[in-house]
Amino acid sequence: MLVLSPWIYTDPVPDSEWTFLTNHAHVILCVAREPGMLVREIARKVGITERAAQRILADLIADGYVDKEREGRRNRYRIHRDRPLRHPLERHHSIGELLATLGDPPA
Repeated sequence: MLVLSPWIYTDPVPDSEWTFLTNHAHVILCVAREPGMLVREIARKVGITERAAQRILADLIADGYVDKEREGRRNRYRIHRDRPLRHPLERHHSIGELLATLGDPPA
C-alpha cells in the first residue's frame, strides 16, 4: 500500500487544471506546515507569483487569521486556528478543522 505524506510538495498544477482549494488555503497550508517559510518558497509551492503570495499573506494578517513576527532577518507566521472559515456555507468550521482535515499536525 502506497501512503503519501502530506508534507511532500509537488510542482504546482498546470494552468489548465483546477483545484478544490483557493490560493489562500494553499498559502495557509504552507504556513501551517512550515511557519518560517520564505514568501518566495510559499509562492513557488503554491504556483503563484511572490507578489501574489505577499498579498494573500497581507489578507490573512489583516483579517486576523495569521500573525507575523520578525525573527532575525526572517518572518515567522502563527495561525489563529480558532478563526471561522469565511464563506457562509463553511462558517461553522474553523481554520484548525480545515488544517486537521488536510493532515496538518496540531499547533
